[in-house]
This record gives sequence, structure tokens and C-alpha cells, in this order.
Amino acid sequence: MAKVRLEHVWKRFGKVVAVKDFNLETEDGEFVVFVGPSGCGKTTTLRMIAGLEEVSEGRIYIGDRLVNDVPPKDRDIAMVFQNYALYPHMNVYENMAFGLRLRRYPKEEIDRRVKEAARILKIEHLLNRKPRELSGGQRQRVAMGRAIVREPKVFLMDEPLSNLDAKLRVEIAKLQRRLGVTTIYVTHDQVEAMTLGHRIVVMKDGEIQQVDTPLNLYDFPANRFVAGFIGSPSMNFIRARVEVQGDRVYLAAPGFRVRANPVLAQALRPYGGKEVWMGIRPEHLGLKGYTVIPEEENVIRGEVEVAEPLGAETEIHVSVDGTVLVAKVDGHAPVKPGDRVELLADTSRLHAFDVESDQTIGHAQEKATVSR
Repeated sequence: MAKVRLEHVWKRFGKVVAVKDFNLETEDGEFVVFVGPSGCGKTTTLRMIAGLEEVSEGRIYIGDRLVNDVPPKDRDIAMVFQNYALYPHMNVYENMAFGLRLRRYPKEEIDRRVKEAARILKIEHLLNRKPRELSGGQRQRVAMGRAIVREPKVFLMDEPLSNLDAKLRVEIAKLQRRLGVTTIYVTHDQVEAMTLGHRIVVMKDGEIQQVDTPLNLYDFPANRFVAGFIGSPSMNFIRARVEVQGDRVYLAAPGFRVRANPVLAQALRPYGGKEVWMGIRPEHLGLKGYTVIPEEENVIRGEVEVAEPLGAETEIHVSVDGTVLVAKVDGHAPVKPGDRVELLADTSRLHAFDVESDQTIGHAQEKATVSR
């Protein structure tokens, strides 16, 4: 096991800057997830750690060793790709053993490692099969087994589940805990990131937006991009004017006038008379009469455009003066398109963001951990 440290790492392809001033240090045995939209630089960063891309500027350490000029085969890492990359003419055992044979490990040691990895991944019964005889999930287990037998210091995983059953997430999480190997995992799926990572690195346009635990990213996003990217469905945003009346601060727009909680109110006072982005997650909105959220100065009125019954809950899309908010409401609530409804906002979970900078206003900034 080993820490991975990136110091002021840049990657340029001609005039295109793919990764900008990337700084990160993982803990020994930590599971870190890089997440962000396509083109944000997460796979490029992973490939620089692996040695498959050269670093334009900056330093990468694995353990205490500077690896900028170290070939991939000598970095003591193992990589799992999205496309499995199995040799079709070899059976499962041979695919898993191939890398060890290249390194001239003793036959007995190869056999021990392959069979132990197969036992951990529950593919012992597949060792004599060829890749074409396996399902996608089984092939990915073989690819993971090939990485495990290396007993590397670091696992690097590039969207290994993007075309597979999401249940394999549980297997990967259990496997990483069992092996205790430092793991860096790339995905575009924020749900996957939230369920797997000890810490998550949220990226946009080659830059780190925030590094934090899943719960802190959800509760205390550093900016509007992180707030909207983390969570499913994503956070609702609506422009609102800040109204200061004595010791009370309100967020107001056509269709609502919501009182800010005391902590947020204090941060919003300098914005009196100005507009901000008000943010609230769908799960923090309830339908009046069908929610435990008490009615206070927190009513948002609008018209239902879409109702999506999901069983225990229904997702409704409500137009509030032209802005559509999504709310998760009780699945038994009698609501249909065209209904005029009143939503109750959980004001303890309100967020606000500066219109010009998109940075979080108030309590979220106290918790957010942003890489600089």
C-alpha cells in the first residue's frame, strides 16, 4: 500500500489545457473517486498517475517515490479498464496469470495468487473458460482478478462499471476494504461516486472543484456546480431576491417568499436587495398535507407539469413562474399534471449561491474543503 500525491500537476495537449494545477494527496489504503462530466480531465489525470500520459508540469509521487519519469511497468500499480482488455485466446486462469509470467514469478507463486484472487472474486468455476464464454460482469471480475494478483501498491480503475450491472459496486467496495489497497477510481456517475468513495474529487474543465467526503459534498457544496452535480435528481436552483426585515431575512420571487434559517440569514445580510441563486434539493421539498415538514414561512406555489410515480414516492415537476422545480413527495399523494400545489421547503436545508461567482454563500463554505 502507498499514498499517492500530486503536486501542481498540469497536462497540456498543444494549446489545450486538459488538467490545471491539480493538487491531491490520498491516504494509505483510501478509496478516492474522481468524478465529473465528460472532458473534465479525470481519466487524463488517472493516466498520468499510471504513466500512460506524460506530465506537462508538476510532480507525482507513489509512496515517497517521484514517478514522473518511471515507466508504467515499474510504478507498482495495477489498472482496470472499462473494456476489460482480456486476451481472447487465453482462458481465465491464463489471463490472470499472464502479467506474473512476464515478470518470471515462480509457477507455484503464480498458481497461489491466481487461485486466491479467483476465490475472492468467486470465479473459481470459470478458470478454464475463454472470455467469449463469459458475461460482461464475469469478464470484469477477471480483469479485476488480473489486477489483484499483481498485489500492487495502488489500484487505478477507469470507469470499470459503466456498462455493467450496478450491483458490482458492492463487490468492488467489499473487495477494496478487504485488500486495503489505495484505490483511485474514475467515473462520470455521481451515484457510483457517492456509494464507493471515502473521498470524492469533483472536477470540471480540468480543475478540482471540491475534495470531500460524500456526505459533506451533499450537505456543504463549495459552489453551484458541485451542488448541482451531486445528488439525484440534482438540486433545484431559482433566482430570488434577498429581503432584510429587522432580524428576519427572506428569499423572495414570484410564487414564494421563504424565510432563511438563522445561519444562512446572517450570511445573506450583505446581499440585501440583491439577487442570489436559492438552492434546495428535491427531497427537501414536501407537498402540503403529505409531508412532515411544518408549514411556516416556507411555502412555494406552482403548477404541476409532470408527475412520475415511483412507488414509495412520486417525483413532480412544478412550474414556479416559469422555473421548474423537482420535488420528491409521498407516493400516495393525489397529484397530477395541471394541479396547483403548495410545496413546503425544509428551510434548514436551504442553500444560496452568489450570482456572479456561483460560490456558496454562508454555512456551506465553513465545511467545504476546496483544493487550491
